[in-house]
Amino acid sequence: MVKLIVGGAGSGKTKTIIELVNAAVKEEKGSVVCITKGNKLKFDISYDARLVDVSEYAVNGYDGLLGFLCGIHAGNYDITRIYIDGLYKVAGVKDASQAEKFLDDLSGFSGTHTVNFTVSLSEEEALVTEGMKKYI
Repeated sequence: MVKLIVGGAGSGKTKTIIELVNAAVKEEKGSVVCITKGNKLKFDISYDARLVDVSEYAVNGYDGLLGFLCGIHAGNYDITRIYIDGLYKVAGVKDASQAEKFLDDLSGFSGTHTVNFTVSLSEEEALVTEGMKKYI
């Protein structure tokens, strides 16, 4: 399953991600991972979740991000939830059509490997593509 959280800057997406990660750590039997750019959530995310700063790795574009996520899962099959805070920032590319394809690829990966994804996207809901709306 892929869930998309959409809203403009300052609309509370990161706060929602923090709350969801911290709740998942208490409820999930598997591992929880939060992907972000920078370490600004270092003190907000529970130490029981794995916080990954993509700026420490050579992740470029949506294909690179997908490969990175696959590698994280390959290293730990117990992961049940992955949260991505700020898809455009994490991928380094602000392109709605590429982001839509990435979400479709995540959905396929989720179905095959039973990992649930929650992704925040800094975009007004009116500007989201039709293909992305199925994940909201």
